[in-house]
Amino acid sequence: MAAVEPEDREVDVESGSNRDSGHGKIGFGRDTSFEKKIQAPYVPKEFSRMQTLLLAYQTLGVVYGDLGTSPLYVISSVKLPGVVTEGDLLGIFSLIFWTLTLIPLTKYVFIVLRADDHGEGGTFALYSFLCRYIKFESKLSIQNTTLPSDASMRYFTQGSALKSKTKSFIERSPSFQNFLTFVVLLGTCMVIGDGALTPATSGYVILMSVVLLLALFLFQRFGTSKVGFSFSPIMLMWFVSNVLIGIYNMCVYYPPVLKALSPSYMFTFFARNGLTGWTILGAVFLCTTGAEAMFADLGHFNKRSIQWAFSAFVYPALVITYGGQIAYLIKNPDEISTAFYSTIPHAVYWPMFIVATLAAIVASQSMISASFSIVKQSLALGCFPRVNVKHTSSKFAGQIYSSEVNYVLMVICIALVVGFRDGTQIGNAYGVVVIWVMIITTCLVTLVMLVIWDLNILLILAFFVPFIFIEGVFMTSLLSKIPQGGWAPFAISAFFLIIMLSWTRGRSKKTVYDAQRRLKSTELSEMLSSSTLHRPPGICFFCTDLVHGIPPIIRHYIQHTSSVREIMVIVTIRTLPIKTVLPEERFDVEQLGVSGVYKCLVQFGYKDSTSMEGDDFVASVVAKLSEIAESPEEVETLRAAMEKGVVFVTGRTILKSKESNGWLDRVVVNKIYRFFQKNSRSAIASLKVPPGKTLQVGMLYEI
Repeated sequence: MAAVEPEDREVDVESGSNRDSGHGKIGFGRDTSFEKKIQAPYVPKEFSRMQTLLLAYQTLGVVYGDLGTSPLYVISSVKLPGVVTEGDLLGIFSLIFWTLTLIPLTKYVFIVLRADDHGEGGTFALYSFLCRYIKFESKLSIQNTTLPSDASMRYFTQGSALKSKTKSFIERSPSFQNFLTFVVLLGTCMVIGDGALTPATSGYVILMSVVLLLALFLFQRFGTSKVGFSFSPIMLMWFVSNVLIGIYNMCVYYPPVLKALSPSYMFTFFARNGLTGWTILGAVFLCTTGAEAMFADLGHFNKRSIQWAFSAFVYPALVITYGGQIAYLIKNPDEISTAFYSTIPHAVYWPMFIVATLAAIVASQSMISASFSIVKQSLALGCFPRVNVKHTSSKFAGQIYSSEVNYVLMVICIALVVGFRDGTQIGNAYGVVVIWVMIITTCLVTLVMLVIWDLNILLILAFFVPFIFIEGVFMTSLLSKIPQGGWAPFAISAFFLIIMLSWTRGRSKKTVYDAQRRLKSTELSEMLSSSTLHRPPGICFFCTDLVHGIPPIIRHYIQHTSSVREIMVIVTIRTLPIKTVLPEERFDVEQLGVSGVYKCLVQFGYKDSTSMEGDDFVASVVAKLSEIAESPEEVETLRAAMEKGVVFVTGRTILKSKESNGWLDRVVVNKIYRFFQKNSRSAIASLKVPPGKTLQVGMLYEI
């Protein structure tokens, strides 16, 4: 992978959340103040206890909606032939308890959350974390986001022989790198698919479901904080109500129900039911749906708030809720198909029905927020077409919203509800996608333990073997659900996977092309000194995404027009992973050693307004260029050029795959990548330039 800034990427530095939100600038050299700051080791933002508690409260409405509403359907999804006995019900409760204890609590809360990448979670974060220590250079590899300060971690850290051998094997094996990248992209696409499936499970009446889903997706634009404060009271009421009903049912119907926390009841259940016990594992597994949101939504909050909320509140509330349902069903086993609503006391049935309906809607929020986080990471890693990402909080860099992603998910979700017309089939699809995401997470965290944390092999095996076995058993049970709707997540994942793979492939080819054909200052100087070149008065702002170096499209422009304004400024606009940039540091300029040619980096923080009027932009850039002018004569030339006319030139590269590359490569590059390239947002779209002052220059890259 060429060490050059790709055009198809908005930010060329790692966009981790919770970075230092101070001010600074970054120039084109290696010694600017901001670059030193951004290369500093990542230090998590410190939160007071009250701030953490407030965040923990917000997680109820964003992270735990899905996991918290699983009692609505888990036990009612269990299908046992014949008469359901007390032993069967205690065995089911034991299975649910240990599944909750081992996967959400032990695996995610205590282990997986520690494998964050600068405060971000999810499969992309794990991949980016690994990229800091392992050199990925395969053709399929996602854009390398390693910072210069990470070189010591990658090349000079000492570790065990096993760590060194594993790291060396990965770096020498392009095939393994390609496979790992594919797995990461697949897991990411499945999480996005999960974001569409989760809302689709929330309703039973189609028309009502569609209306509620429309309202839910339209509400997303207000941001995570407002969503959290709006939804958290609902989830708090939901959890408290379920706990009170659970305690009531345990006391009234079967007080010793908690004895099923012993794993012996689980083993007895399998011994008695055999193959039937295996088939119901898919239903039991639904009690963990939403657990992956704890990791994927990490960037919206912080590690401790998610851990506190689950360990101290969500986990015990779920155990009591399931215990209360089992206690009631032991005395009323015929009502297992309507377990949740049958266990509600008659006096509070309708209030609880309303709360349950509201909670089911909130349940969708966790995976929608996770999808926004994933797209943000995808953009930073250069493997997703550029879409609009809006930061909705001035305090938390990870709280974002993407309108394009939101509406695509809305369309897919509504199509699922209308197409399936059956909540059972959607539930089957949901379980299949969740287990595959969990298996991929287990494998990636194991690699982190081995290559980065350098743990003892026994500790690594103590994590990998039990969880891959448990999740593998659940997976085999869920595979039987593929014909009954389980195919849907694979179809959705394939849709997003084609987008990501095509974009990653096209971007990597373009990056190599740019790296091999960048202009040197000496070459540009020779071209500008040609006697046949016309230098009309005025300023040309040549807009490009290439941060370092002069893009080859400028060579193409000069050769075919034989004309360059007397002043040419190569402009790159990007958003940095800090909250705001001081006005005096908005523009970072330098002379390129060629008469009348400058380079300007326009920088915004994620909370800065990127909307600028064209005339104001021109005046600001000229003022900044005047500060670095070597003489009053140069200053006067700049001001005179501004008065004589300004034109904005945007470079548009078109990729074309050579005939010798094969039909698949031609389809990916010529059709899919080119389509998304044409329809993705431009980094300079925020400049309000009059149409009469713009000129687009196209160039064909035959690769």
